[in-house]
Parts: sequence; C-alpha cells; structure tokens
Amino acid sequence: MNFKNEYLNRRNFVSSSALLTIGALFTKSNKEENNKEILPNEDLMREHGILRRIMLIYEQSLKMPQADAIEPIKQSAQLVRNFVEDYHEKLEEEFLFPRFRKQNVLTELVDTLQQQHDATRKLTDILLNPAKEADFQKINKVISLFINVYRPHAAREDTELFPRFREITNSQEYAHLGEIFEDWEMRLFGENGFKDMVNKVEVLERKVGIYLLGKFTPNVL
Repeated sequence: MNFKNEYLNRRNFVSSSALLTIGALFTKSNKEENNKEILPNEDLMREHGILRRIMLIYEQSLKMPQADAIEPIKQSAQLVRNFVEDYHEKLEEEFLFPRFRKQNVLTELVDTLQQQHDATRKLTDILLNPAKEADFQKINKVISLFINVYRPHAAREDTELFPRFREITNSQEYAHLGEIFEDWEMRLFGENGFKDMVNKVEVLERKVGIYLLGKFTPNVL
C-alpha cells in the first residue's frame, strides 16, 4: 500500500468536503440575508423616512422660482398619494387602528391620527394640481400646513403608537403582519418597491438641489 498516496487522497477529500461545506453555508447565509423578514414597525418607520425626505423637497421647492417649483411639488405630491396615503396610511387604518380601538388602548391618539390622515389627503389633492393655482402663496400655505401636521404626526407614531402596537400584538401575529405588509408593498410597487421609491425621491432631491447630505451640515465656528 502506498501510504503517501492514501494520505494525499484523504487530505484532498477532506479539503474538498470542507470547501463544499463552506460553500453551502455561504449560499445558505446569502439566502437568509435576502429573505430576511422586515417586521411591521421597521417597515412603517422606514416609510416615514420617505415622507420626511419628501417634506424636505417641499420646503426646498418653495425657495425656488414658481416656474421651477411646480413640477417637483406635483411629483412629490404624487409620491405622497401613492406611497404614503394609499399604502402606508392604509396599512395603519386597516391593521393598526382597529387593534387599538378593540383593546381600548390609545384610542384618543388613534382618532386624532385618523383625522389628520383625512385632512392631509385634502391638502395633497391641491398639491397634485399646483399649476391650476394662480396664487403661489396658497401652495406655500398648503405645504406649510402639510408639514406642520406630519412632523408631529410621524414623531408621535414612531415613539408612541408603533412601540405600543408591538406590545399589544403577540409574536406570531406580529410576524404574520410583517408578511402581509411586504405582500401589499410588492403587489402595489413590485419586488423592489421600497428601493424604487427611494430612487424616485433621490431624483427629486437632485432636481431641487438637496441630494447631498453635506449641504445640511452647519458651519459651526
């Protein structure tokens, strides 16, 4: 028996097996990474990030000449209508608000949030057709009202409603709702719905000149 050859064969077998095992683990890790479920609160809060960036676009548009501001305002309003009002808010109204009311938890807050949803949709109706408004000051006022509502609205949801939502929902139901939210997003906006929405926001940020985050860094002496 050639012990040297047997040793080399065994070593090659072990090395190949190790590589196959590492490869399998790497593939599994990649699949798990790609298939990580996004939990409901994470989903809702990152959607608030989209809204906050749109509000910055609104604010910057008001500093521009009216002729240049109309299109970014209209496009931003369309994103609000499609992604925030017809998707994000609908999730809250269908799956969050009823649970709070059923358990008699934060009902006053929920009622106020619903009233604000209804009111801001009327503001968006105006912003979707800004070119029809002869007085640009009215557009300025509508945007100011929108931002004045949504900054505290989103902040209160992030710090009060969403954490309490997690508390009043059991783990199994909470995970299932995450799947429902992702399914809604995929059906409405495609497989890369959130990323596509971020890209659309970036296009508008570039158009109005606020894409570079460094522009917001204060010059502190």
